[in-house]
Amino acid sequence: MTVLEPAGAPRLQRPTPKLVAIGVIGGLLSGLLGVGGGTIMVPLLVFWAGFAQRDAHATSLGAIIPISVVSATTLATGAHIDARAAILLSIGAIAGARVGAGALARADDRKLQWLFSTFLLAAAVLMLVQR
Repeated sequence: MTVLEPAGAPRLQRPTPKLVAIGVIGGLLSGLLGVGGGTIMVPLLVFWAGFAQRDAHATSLGAIIPISVVSATTLATGAHIDARAAILLSIGAIAGARVGAGALARADDRKLQWLFSTFLLAAAVLMLVQR
């Protein structure tokens, strides 16, 4: 049992090569497009690595910090980061993440999958029609 597993939870065998591949894809797209955790890793964790929806979201959240640090550090060398905007986004995101993580812990997997799919579809449509 690792520190991040609930006490008494059975240790599940995870497909290590698939997880590394998902990490590479998520990291590449995170650095290139500013996405990776939710939009890339969650669907791959569910459909390719066999994670339950809620576990995929939680695992993806656990991977965000190192991905963000590496991407932000790389971009900061070219002065592409608006530090003031990043700080303000962080303030709101910290508050929202607390509420969202609490909701995730109680969410039904099927409803979560439906909500997540609807969000991705709406984001895609908006991005296509906005410009």
